[in-house]
Amino acid sequence: MTDYDVIVVGGGPAGSMAAHAAASKGLKTIMLEKDRDIGYPVRCGEAVSDEGLRQFMEPRPEWIAATISKIRMRSPNNTEIDFRSPGSGYILHRRIFDYALANRASQAGVEIQTRAYVDGLIIEDDVVCGVHYQYMGEPRSLRAKLVIAADGVESRVGRMAGIRSAIKLRDIESGYQVTVGNIDIDQEMIDFYVGSNWAPGGYLWVFPKGDRMANIGLGVNGTLSKDYNSHDLIHNFLKEQYPQATVLTSVCGGVPIAQTLKRITGNGIMLTGDAARMVNPVSGGGIVSGMHAGKIAGEVSAEALAAGDVSIKGLEEYPKRWRKAGGKNHEALHRISETIYDISDEQLDRIALRLSKTKEQDRTLLKIFTTVAREKPRILLDVTRAFAGL
Repeated sequence: MTDYDVIVVGGGPAGSMAAHAAASKGLKTIMLEKDRDIGYPVRCGEAVSDEGLRQFMEPRPEWIAATISKIRMRSPNNTEIDFRSPGSGYILHRRIFDYALANRASQAGVEIQTRAYVDGLIIEDDVVCGVHYQYMGEPRSLRAKLVIAADGVESRVGRMAGIRSAIKLRDIESGYQVTVGNIDIDQEMIDFYVGSNWAPGGYLWVFPKGDRMANIGLGVNGTLSKDYNSHDLIHNFLKEQYPQATVLTSVCGGVPIAQTLKRITGNGIMLTGDAARMVNPVSGGGIVSGMHAGKIAGEVSAEALAAGDVSIKGLEEYPKRWRKAGGKNHEALHRISETIYDISDEQLDRIALRLSKTKEQDRTLLKIFTTVAREKPRILLDVTRAFAGL
């Protein structure tokens, strides 16, 4: 006897998309979110491309804090390279956006429970059959035919199911972000700072949020996090660059820049989004990839339940479709990120100098990567694959 067909753990974009897809196929679905509110706290730079978002839905004005058309990159010696965005993008109000996704799922029939902290799995005969969780301090349990874990980078549910989800230090960044007010920046431009003086082993970003606000954050590679404190680096940056800015909120957390896990299914369970390591390893962005994978997981859950097989074999379409949709590209991006990690500050300055001599209209992301290839030729094949989607 089961309470639900599908339990989705985690109410972020990947979870809401999975729940919506499952419920739209007629499955009795519940989504459990550990926090008090869907979409809060925001642990994200909130950037997303228009093209990526439109794969799933029409962007709504109330989701959008700023529309991006320009990108600036700064090298360690502060050489500025401006180029047009390859397509428009947005800085979202994630709280409003996540609410909208969850509401969309609820309108498809998904039950949603917040303050529901999953602290155990029901496993029988090596098959995940439900969850144990705490709700307002009260222990509860629910049984289901299938569990979808969209519980973020920590992926406790995946570990409970015996899926190896450990990340090498090099494949995670220690992230810290502040949302600030009283700041005068171009509200159509996102600004990246690369180099060990800004963000060792990662990058620093300034993303406009409209109304003289911005998200300013950075990620320090895990191998360097014992030597560099993300909090101190950000506040030193603010003091030097934007001394008038006022910090409105701050958030910290790990950003996985790893390859997708070798195994993202188990008997009765699928992992998706950050939990399955589907974040773009170069940019650290995970909204669109999480939505894509969540949608696939929801669709596969309906097919597996219709076939009466939720074993690893019965769920094998999920990793196959993810790999076809974005997984292979993700592998190339991971190799690119590893190459970028090894680029020295001197090489970054040389790359910036070369790009500065290129006409602005000719500066594209592909141009940047091919310029990087002059310093690191082994990146060229992966760049070609990534842009060709091979």
